[in-house]
Amino acid sequence: MSAIVIVGTVVLVLVMGWIVRRLLAKREVRAKSIEPEALYMLVNSKQVLLYDVRQPLDFLAHPEIIPGATRIAPKDIADQTANFSRDQNSVIYCTGGDDETCQMVLGKARALNFTRVSLLKGGLPAWKAKGYPVEAYTEAFHLDTAT
Repeated sequence: MSAIVIVGTVVLVLVMGWIVRRLLAKREVRAKSIEPEALYMLVNSKQVLLYDVRQPLDFLAHPEIIPGATRIAPKDIADQTANFSRDQNSVIYCTGGDDETCQMVLGKARALNFTRVSLLKGGLPAWKAKGYPVEAYTEAFHLDTAT
């Protein structure tokens, strides 16, 4: 076999692996998503813990939060959730429902053995589009965007 064929085969395998990983991540995000209406009912019944995991620059652009949500920077998830119950019904939201931050956060939650985590489909913009309440977020936070 020539070197060109071997290199081409390796590149093809790597590209196919990347595509499969992306498709699986998108499928997981869809399977773990919750509609804004369902979240609204859960929040009102106090049957869910809610976490805002938007990137700091996104948060700076829109310094508001769903009432009752806890702000956790994506890079701090492991540290800030060390003492959290792993089987508590929880919902996380980002700027959008299927962006890379949500996929990354969902992966971290899975790696940290959280068993009942969902994503708000459409993120904060979908929540606001339904006319559901938000409140100003006035806590100080760092603009460190490292993930």
